[in-house]
Parts: sequence; C-alpha cells; structure tokens
Amino acid sequence: MHIAIAGNIGSGKTTLTELLAKYYGWAPKYEAVDYNPYLEDYYKNIPRWSFNMEVFFLKERFKDLLNMKQEATAKTTIQDRSIYEGVYVFTANNYKMGNLDQRDFDTYMELFNSMTMVLDYPDLMIYLKSSVPHLVKNIQKRGRDYEQKIPLEYLENLNGLYKDFIYNKYKGKLLVVDVDDIDYQNNKKDFAGIIDRIDATLFGLF
Repeated sequence: MHIAIAGNIGSGKTTLTELLAKYYGWAPKYEAVDYNPYLEDYYKNIPRWSFNMEVFFLKERFKDLLNMKQEATAKTTIQDRSIYEGVYVFTANNYKMGNLDQRDFDTYMELFNSMTMVLDYPDLMIYLKSSVPHLVKNIQKRGRDYEQKIPLEYLENLNGLYKDFIYNKYKGKLLVVDVDDIDYQNNKKDFAGIIDRIDATLFGLF
C-alpha cells in the first residue's frame, strides 16, 4: 500500500508520518533533500527560475513514486507530502503570485498530466487540516530560522489552495483530520483516535 500525508507547512506531517510508520511497521518516505541545482539561482531571481525549480521538484517526486511503485509488493510506504499537493498547492501558488507565466504553467501541467497517466492515487491520503494560527504556533515551536519569516498571507494562500485541492481536485481515497484541537504526538488518546479512523477507512473496521 501507499499512504500519503498531506498538509500545510507546520501542520505536523513529518511527526505523524514517523508515528504511523512506527505503529504499523510502514516504511517512511520523506521528500528528497539532495542538492538542487536551481536553488541558489531561484532565490536570486524567483520569477526567472521558478519554472526550472518546479520542474526539478516534479521530476524528483515522480522518480520517488516510480521507485515506490516497484517496491509496493514488499512493504507499505507512508509518504510525507505527495506529488499532487506539490502541483496543486505549491506550484499553483507560484503561478498565482506571478512567478510562473501562463505558457510555463501550461507546459508544466501538461507534463504533470502525462506523468499521472502511469501513476495510481495513494491507497489513502490523510490531510492534516489546520488553521493559520495553529500553523504559526507549530512553526515557532520547532524554531527553524528560515521558516520564522514566512508571511501570514503566504500560509493563508496555501491553506486556500489546499482547501480547493482536497475538496475539488483530488479524486483518491481521503481522510481529513482537523489537528487544531488535538495533540497526537503527546496524547495517546488523540493518536488512538487517528488510528481508529485509518483502520476503519483502510480495512473497514469498527
């Protein structure tokens, strides 16, 4: 099986990925952090290099999915962030902000649509729904310097795009978990509640 965890920056994707991998014995898959040849140029001139950067990320995520597909018979994989939200949320936001022009965005989407012809949806996508204040609290708590200057407007835009993606564009099996008022990392009851919902969705239990 292939399980994907989706959610905005600071929603707790990595934490839940780690907990579920340990609980079920699933193999965790995190986004590649290999050298990105466009990163330095991108931050110097975002509009100029956005297309190159987005295509690079798309290529890496597609390669990961092909590898996961080949390994699917051996072990269930749980993935921290999917190719779909990379496209419909983060690339869409770059387009919305004017960093990708129409021609480049159309070309990118044609490439993505061609890729999805040979891919299957995850067996389950778990979306961690979070308000912006909750995201900000988590971002401040984990203390990554480069995240502390993220504008609230940016997080709000991403949340809006996530809402459109989850409820209007995504066609696979979905489980939405509102994380504002739960603490699955430290509260066993909250984590057990998520487990019960996953079991019911995947295996028809309860």
